Amino acid sequence: MHVTLVHVRVRFEAVDAFIAATLANHESSVTEPGNRRFDVLQAPDDPARFILYEAYASAADATAHKETVHYLAWREAVAGMMAEPRRCEPMNGIFPA
Repeated sequence: MHVTLVHVRVRFEAVDAFIAATLANHESSVTEPGNRRFDVLQAPDDPARFILYEAYASAADATAHKETVHYLAWREAVAGMMAEPRRCEPMNGIFPA
């Protein structure tokens, strides 16, 4: 399983807009072929800090995600909300198999 942890910090005034834009991306992403999980996590001590947990069956499925209309729309919608650049951390999923 191919997993990416996307670390995001948005401007405080953009938190609600970021959540709304990310919900739309989440709802479409979970229907993609090869998608296993697409979790959106918010830090309890810093509401402007998020982690997107994206799990796909293969690296090719994860790459295909970045070519979808909903991902490209999300990327454009949130670009101006960022307090710092997103940081992607690739991981190999071990369990569940």
